[in-house]
Amino acid sequence: MDLGIAGKWALVCGASKGLGYGCALALVREGVNVVINARNAQALEQAATQLVAEGAMQESAGGQKGSKPTVLAVAADITTAEGRAAVFSVTGGPGRDFDIVVTNAGGPPTGDFRDWDRDAWIKAVDANMLTPIELIKATVDGMAARGFGRIVNITSSAVKAPIDILGLSNGARSGLTGFVAGVSRSKIAARGVTINNLLPGKFDTDRLAATVTAAAGKAGKSVDDVRAQQQAQIPAGRYGTAQEFGAICAFLCSQQAGYMTGQNVLADGGAYPGTF
Repeated sequence: MDLGIAGKWALVCGASKGLGYGCALALVREGVNVVINARNAQALEQAATQLVAEGAMQESAGGQKGSKPTVLAVAADITTAEGRAAVFSVTGGPGRDFDIVVTNAGGPPTGDFRDWDRDAWIKAVDANMLTPIELIKATVDGMAARGFGRIVNITSSAVKAPIDILGLSNGARSGLTGFVAGVSRSKIAARGVTINNLLPGKFDTDRLAATVTAAAGKAGKSVDDVRAQQQAQIPAGRYGTAQEFGAICAFLCSQQAGYMTGQNVLADGGAYPGTF
């Protein structure tokens, strides 16, 4: 299915690896020009090289998405004003005129809430709530003026089913979820702009490796035992992949998803047991 977004410009945060990279890859495969961002310059350049190669493959394949997409990499801390300015001023980019924005801050550290001081909470809220809001503020009015915009916030299944060792993430991302619930239903909804949250469950990424290690230490078990136990509890019987996640993200960014806004889309292999 042609998603109708070839030639659009997307900003994808946290795109050097994992779920962010999976989203960038899916968008490039749809012919979308991307500005990818992460803090680690070396990892980001490697990701950009891979995406450029993917774009060349799309061009050689021709057809409806035959044009080669542009891939620009900006190594910066998106949680800072300087980092956001770097993204919006990259040479060859669209400035603030992005059609698609995928926010994706690294998850706060796991642990026991008794050990988190005020600074830890402020850092978590700044990265996982306030930074996405700043990116929305910077781009949403331009999207509305052009009549098309897609914003996808990568949050966490812990927003819907909190996990004790992810307390910083639970709190900060729940704040973003509440904000999006309101702004997505404002006047921008009638001007072609959608804002949705994509809630990953257990995907086989570096982030999952960190949480598994923490859980194994807390339970006094091996990492392999915890991985096997977790996967057995998922109805799908396995962890998800970054490419699967990226495909969902790309659909939320599509022309066809224009009637879908203010939603929290859970991708967890069926792990959440509730109806709603």
